[in-house]
Amino acid sequence: MQKVEIYTGPMCNYCSAAKHLLSKKKVDYKEFNIATDPTKMQEMQKRTNGARTIPQIFIGDTYVGGYNELKALEVAGKLDSLLKI
Repeated sequence: MQKVEIYTGPMCNYCSAAKHLLSKKKVDYKEFNIATDPTKMQEMQKRTNGARTIPQIFIGDTYVGGYNELKALEVAGKLDSLLKI
């Protein structure tokens, strides 16, 4: 199973939806809250070439994007194979 990392923040419905989708698939993930650790915001922006919205999701070395991109992978049937690479 690939390592999954997700950058989140407080009161973020898209963050909650992304975490719910991953949990429903029984995927362990490492969460970085950019509100409680300001260095994570800078790290996230560096890894995403400047993205400022949350969530930002990485599966292994693959930058997925936000919740909409994660959901699109699931709907297209591509998320499971990405998780298992």
